[in-house]
Amino acid sequence: GDTAGCTFCHTSPEERCSTCHQRHQFNPVVARKSEQCKACHWGKDHRDWEAYDISIHGTVYQVNKWDPTQFDMSKKLADADYVGPTCQYCHLRGGHHNVQRLSTVYTSMGMSNADRGAPLWEEKRDTWVSVCDDCHSPRFARENLQAMDEACKDAGLKYTETFKVAENLMLDGMGEPMPKDLAPDWSGQH
Repeated sequence: GDTAGCTFCHTSPEERCSTCHQRHQFNPVVARKSEQCKACHWGKDHRDWEAYDISIHGTVYQVNKWDPTQFDMSKKLADADYVGPTCQYCHLRGGHHNVQRLSTVYTSMGMSNADRGAPLWEEKRDTWVSVCDDCHSPRFARENLQAMDEACKDAGLKYTETFKVAENLMLDGMGEPMPKDLAPDWSGQH
């Protein structure tokens, strides 16, 4: 399952047009909908869709996406005036095709806590704030970025603590802390 989940998206270059536009119906309207990103960015290794879908932005999108006065997908992204952001509105801002240019700046996207002070990351963070201030104040965006920094720091500490507990169990001779007959995963994996 893990292998199939990776190879579905990563065996072909991600820059191919058909990744977002579909092969048999090359329609920009389809590529502007957040669900198009869900094809790859969901599941246990890429929870981006789930995070967006339950956020206030995702909720606004789900409630209003059928109303063309709220989300007119026939307009180019550079001309769009949506009631809330789609994945594409933020990550393909202005209609460019470099999704990672405006990616978030967290460990799951290849950035460690140690990198956060580097000038390159400061520039990325400023750009990230500039995207948010299309609709919010710069102060609001910076405060939320700071809150996410703190959440990532806390999560990193919990992650480290968890592995320390597992390491101590191994050192205490508990080589199999979860017997297969009690494994929480239906497939028997741990």
